[in-house]
Amino acid sequence: VPIVREQDGLAKSSRNTYLSSDERKAATILYKSIQTGKQAIKRGASADSIINTMTEIINTEPLAKIDYISVVDANTMQPVEEINDPVLVAMAVYIGSTRLIDNFSYDPN
Repeated sequence: VPIVREQDGLAKSSRNTYLSSDERKAATILYKSIQTGKQAIKRGASADSIINTMTEIINTEPLAKIDYISVVDANTMQPVEEINDPVLVAMAVYIGSTRLIDNFSYDPN
């Protein structure tokens, strides 16, 4: 099921209403990291490389604090190192005191 997104890419969520105007702008960093993560995964990057790339992008936003970013097998939900089967890249990031979650899936086949 595709994620429904706001015009600026932020995943639609009732939690978005808790964000101040500045936090709302800051939250778009999640979508920017997803876009970059998708590009990296399509180039054949490892799970660690994808996590590191997404972490670097999110860490450029002072209002963002990463709870987790993980790459897991889409069927077993177990962490993977290499992307050989369908995966889910999931994250939880605090923007201020609001915890936002987002993800994307990828099938290399």
